[in-house]
Amino acid sequence: MLRCMTRVKSLVQKGVSRVNISVIGLGARVAVAVGVAAGVVVTRPATAADVDAANSVLQSGSALQSRDADAATYVLRYKLQPGENIHYEVTHTAKTKTRINGSEETSDMSTTSRRHWDVKTAADQKMTFGHVLDKVAMTQTTDDAPATRWDSSQSIHPPEAFAPIAEKIGTELSTITINPRGQQLDRESDTDTQTDLGMGSLTVAFPETPLKIGDSWSVPRQIRVREDNEQKVIKIRELYTLIKVRTGVATLTVRSEPLTPINSQSVAAQVVQHLSNGELRFDIDAGRLIEKRLDWDENVVSFRGPNSEMNYRATLIERMVPDGQVRSARR
Repeated sequence: MLRCMTRVKSLVQKGVSRVNISVIGLGARVAVAVGVAAGVVVTRPATAADVDAANSVLQSGSALQSRDADAATYVLRYKLQPGENIHYEVTHTAKTKTRINGSEETSDMSTTSRRHWDVKTAADQKMTFGHVLDKVAMTQTTDDAPATRWDSSQSIHPPEAFAPIAEKIGTELSTITINPRGQQLDRESDTDTQTDLGMGSLTVAFPETPLKIGDSWSVPRQIRVREDNEQKVIKIRELYTLIKVRTGVATLTVRSEPLTPINSQSVAAQVVQHLSNGELRFDIDAGRLIEKRLDWDENVVSFRGPNSEMNYRATLIERMVPDGQVRSARR
């Protein structure tokens, strides 16, 4: 037997000081208990008017709760503690298909890496952490050629194509200082390794003011590309929007928008691989990113002459994972 009770308080009708509508599911029976001013309780069958009144009050309450949720504000801040390690696993898959003068080439790349933040200091509105690469497994395939694979936990001898990455296993790729808003104050990095292993930006720069659901803010960023054998800087902005907050976790969307005019398709082919489009989840109480997913599906024509085309499809998934021993091959 199912019992469902809905209480409606402070409803005054024609001498009735209080009405408590109890909807009781007993087969096909539905009754209404009415408390009158004299304290007499009478039970009678529920009428359509009773049900309409109950629904009206319930809907009003739901609307008030919805408005309260919409009016709530949230302050997003990083909260790192000295000595803690925050571990992440990053999976990045990409497929690039190019067609030039009728000749087609397809390249597939898959990378799964483990890394962690080694928090060194956290005081005076500054937090400094080392970004450490713990291990990586990589696979690269071009057309029908045999795949090139390497797993740092299995071998210390990588294929030549992966050698630059192998040298970084177990080392700090960079040392970064941020403020609670996630703004980068200082960075010392190893510039020899240009690949980011699909890791993307390490922190999100949050606004100073509290956010409501639906609020957006933008963060400037630069991309370096090559054109006519010269390096060129492309300015973009990353537009973030707070779309919901559930059980202390904020969900954000991010979308990159180029600000610098791009007049060359060869430059466009490089830029699209660095743009962001996806979702992030941030733990408000713990003060850290717990998940990020970015997707790419871009097509650029005439990037190498009129009879050329490039299609780039990729996915990046980054998740915070529990602390654990990371096994690497002995050197």
